[in-house]
Amino acid sequence: MRPLLLLLLTALLSGCSTLGYYWQAAQGHLSLMQAARPIDQWLGDPTTPAPLRTQLQMAQRVRHFASEQLHLPDNASYRSYTDLGRGAAVWTVVAAPPWSLQPQSWCFLVAGCVNYRGYFRREGAEQEARRLAAAGLETVVLPVPAYSTLGLLNWAGGDPLLNTFLTHGEGEMARLIFHELAHQVVYVSDDTAFNESFATAVERLGVVQWLSQADAQTRGHYEQFESRRRQWRALTLELRHQLQAIYLTASAQAQDTHQAQRGKQVALAEFARRYALLRESWGGFPGYDRWAERMNNAFLAAMADYEDLVPAFEALFHRSGNWPAFLTQVRQLARLPRGERTDRLRTLMPATDRQDLPAAK
Repeated sequence: MRPLLLLLLTALLSGCSTLGYYWQAAQGHLSLMQAARPIDQWLGDPTTPAPLRTQLQMAQRVRHFASEQLHLPDNASYRSYTDLGRGAAVWTVVAAPPWSLQPQSWCFLVAGCVNYRGYFRREGAEQEARRLAAAGLETVVLPVPAYSTLGLLNWAGGDPLLNTFLTHGEGEMARLIFHELAHQVVYVSDDTAFNESFATAVERLGVVQWLSQADAQTRGHYEQFESRRRQWRALTLELRHQLQAIYLTASAQAQDTHQAQRGKQVALAEFARRYALLRESWGGFPGYDRWAERMNNAFLAAMADYEDLVPAFEALFHRSGNWPAFLTQVRQLARLPRGERTDRLRTLMPATDRQDLPAAK
């Protein structure tokens, strides 16, 4: 089974690049799966710490809710657990040109072309980021708490629950499980924005439903967390609009880069000023400091993939009326050519959100 797993993981997780990249992806996931134990075993082990026991029991309830109420796949995924001993499942590298918010893409044998490149070791991601920066691109290395093998390895035990799911409380745990299971419902090759925005919409809609049955303290904790995230998203979206305008003007008027650079510096400085005010309104909460300090085109491009189409999917959900009908309509959209698919989603969006969508490709 081990050689077969290596073959499948190589095809799934790694791009058309070096053998070393193939190998780190396959080995990284194999080590993760080998360390996983069924959650029932953890719960039956008297040495399992009480706080972890409580979190795993909660995870079981979330997993059941995902299938019973949200009609997400009922399979082997997230029924085992492993502690990776680190704060991220993988580290992804995103890159974009200095005068564009269009991310670079990498092509994979099964996953198709995606706008990021993942590593199981931070050092590998940072090395790749340095290589891309030397080629003139802006880069960001993002620690990612979870990833999906798209359900292709459920026969071998599925994707395990990780310690990285348990960092920020019940609402965040539920959000991550819903997001990753959504990738097993629908995944479209060569369309990162469709895949990630769909999964983000599922997580947000699902968490609202999950928390409706939670106690007031749990809801309040998550709402504070989510409120800050919404404000951060709004601030970065405004910066994205400003930079898009600068880049488009520079391209249309064939401006030299010096003028565009000045406009970019002004926009980034204003962003930093406004973030400082926002942070102050949060009582000094530092959770977004590292991203504010490293803000660039690559980070904004990554956010766009996870955000741009979410309002369309949310509108489609409310129009559908229930989860089975919604998921059926998303599957139908997934079968359309990319340009037609994006146009259909565009028509679902409120006019205020429609302008944020990229042109159909």
